[in-house]
Amino acid sequence: MDEPWKSDLDELVEVLGIKSKPVAVTFTNDEVEVAGGRKKMWMCGALKQAAKGKSYVIDRETTQCPGGGWHCGLTPPPPAPAFRGLQWFLTRGEKLTHSITSFHRMMNMGTPPPTGLSERILFAPVSEAELRPDLVVFLVNAEQACRIVTLDHYWDGIPLDIELTGSLCHAAIAYPIVTGRTNVTFGDWTARRMQKFASDIVFVSVPYERVRNLAAAVPECSAGSAELEIPEGFGPSR
Repeated sequence: MDEPWKSDLDELVEVLGIKSKPVAVTFTNDEVEVAGGRKKMWMCGALKQAAKGKSYVIDRETTQCPGGGWHCGLTPPPPAPAFRGLQWFLTRGEKLTHSITSFHRMMNMGTPPPTGLSERILFAPVSEAELRPDLVVFLVNAEQACRIVTLDHYWDGIPLDIELTGSLCHAAIAYPIVTGRTNVTFGDWTARRMQKFASDIVFVSVPYERVRNLAAAVPECSAGSAELEIPEGFGPSR
């Protein structure tokens, strides 16, 4: 079977010098087996490990983080007693927001999670993914992120409408899945600290339906491999 996504990004990765493997994220109801079998895993951990070449299938039984399961739609929002515990944890435990009021705004002013979308989520390197990705997540530095974003809207010129804040699994997975929009995020501080992401890592998430155009822009755009042409007298003065 033709699996074009496995090689779609080869030129982009080479031209931009991306060291981590682009990660395929696929929401599916199909039974999927990966090397290593079923194991408990955090969504943020699956992103990091898939960028290193490993594959994981996460469902409601194997999501290690209750928040990740909820944000990515595998489990319903927590009922009242558990929700009070979540309020306490975010405000008094993790200390990521000041009060239950700011917690409420943080939870309700963003895009809602894809509750009930699928039975499981597959994380794998794009080059090894057995299912067509719904989303490709790049773990890159700021310069590479800038170039990917430029390539992403090279053809249509439509500015990104991003959700920068919130949990890593929300901003890097749920938001682009729900909206179909490319997103850029630094992730949340807890996920970065817990998973020990390198300090320069930025997460760029591109819906797969945009990947072909992004890849096609590489030889056409100076953010890819096109040669920059500056007319005489147009450049900065010396």
